[in-house]
Amino acid sequence: MANTTLKKVVLAYSGGLDTSIIVPWLKNNYGCEVVCFCADLGQEEELDGLEEKALKTGASKLYIRDLREEFLTDFVFPTLQAGAVYEREYLLGTSFARPLIAKHLVDIAEIEGADGVAHGCTGKGNDQVRFEVTVMALNPKLKVIAPWREWDIRSREDALAYAEEFNVPVRHTRKSIYSRDRNIFHLSHEGGPLENPWNEPEEDMFQLSVSPETAPDTPVYIEIGFEKGIPVSLDGETLSPVELFTRLNKLAGAHGVGRVDMVENRLVGMKSRGVYETPAGTVLRRAHQALESICLDKHTMHYKDILAVKYAELVYNGLWYTRLREALDAFVQVTQENVTGTVRLKLYKGNVIIAGRKSPYSLYREDYASFGEEDVYNQKDAEGFIQLFGLPSKVEALLMIDGGGKSRYRQPDYSKFKRD
Repeated sequence: MANTTLKKVVLAYSGGLDTSIIVPWLKNNYGCEVVCFCADLGQEEELDGLEEKALKTGASKLYIRDLREEFLTDFVFPTLQAGAVYEREYLLGTSFARPLIAKHLVDIAEIEGADGVAHGCTGKGNDQVRFEVTVMALNPKLKVIAPWREWDIRSREDALAYAEEFNVPVRHTRKSIYSRDRNIFHLSHEGGPLENPWNEPEEDMFQLSVSPETAPDTPVYIEIGFEKGIPVSLDGETLSPVELFTRLNKLAGAHGVGRVDMVENRLVGMKSRGVYETPAGTVLRRAHQALESICLDKHTMHYKDILAVKYAELVYNGLWYTRLREALDAFVQVTQENVTGTVRLKLYKGNVIIAGRKSPYSLYREDYASFGEEDVYNQKDAEGFIQLFGLPSKVEALLMIDGGGKSRYRQPDYSKFKRD
């Protein structure tokens, strides 16, 4: 039910179908002034003509803030350093963008003296949680309006009809309906034919990467330089975060790198199918792993892998602005102090192949690993180590044998190997 006490609402605006029709819907149902805010996270041509469009649909003004640098530095890089990947494949491209957008949404609402904010997230998805939990953490006095939880529109076809009724120009057509989210890190595709997990994605759906089948037949070698776990250079040239991602996205995408097709578990409990294109992010994750393999000690790496799962879950669930995330970041930053060096990779038809890695802080020693040297590692020492390492297993077996039996592992069920 509309709240007539709201005088001004700031809308997280993308210019897509949902947020475009929300502008007139807010005015029709709340009678409030609508200010639009769009975060420039690298959508490129999607921002063209956005101000004119917002004003034509009834907004009083549009803010556009270039947040690409902040996005990469404060959100992408910490997640990359943590090694966080949700459910084995998703690199969190949408997940960590939402708290940043919501942060600036709150800031603009305070500048404008607005008493509410609005977003275009559906009541079935994760983004509604990410936006609203962030608003709660930063300014809980703001009223949050989520039209998808209030209006009678139940499908994208309904939304298109509403747009036609109120003369709202949209890019979507009835022949090709995908829900997309794009930023400098990735491009996601959902909806339409993808709602059936048996359907193979249509090739013309992809925008950032070529098909591996049509990628060049000759591989390309690249070198990524890291300082304390953060990528800083490409092929020896120091670049800003935005320039690094811009170049690497084009390069990796041209070789078919970065496609993921997965069915994931949403925070709200249902499964959804998404197809993601993350060319640069895929390369950097693989390179970062390779560098950590020589720079981190065994115990730190293994424990970090455990925390990476929790970090990914936390980011996916929209809990960026929490003490837990800050605490995990503190741990991660310590682990990254010596993750400095260079990784050489080969990109070939969708594959990212490690071709070499080096670091001034490498813990890998050729003389220790060699089979021929005895002065740094006495192989006879392994005997005592093995005796101690296997002691629990030995004690258990001795107890069984002393009791007149055999080791429990000496009594397999051979019946399953018999033939009829």
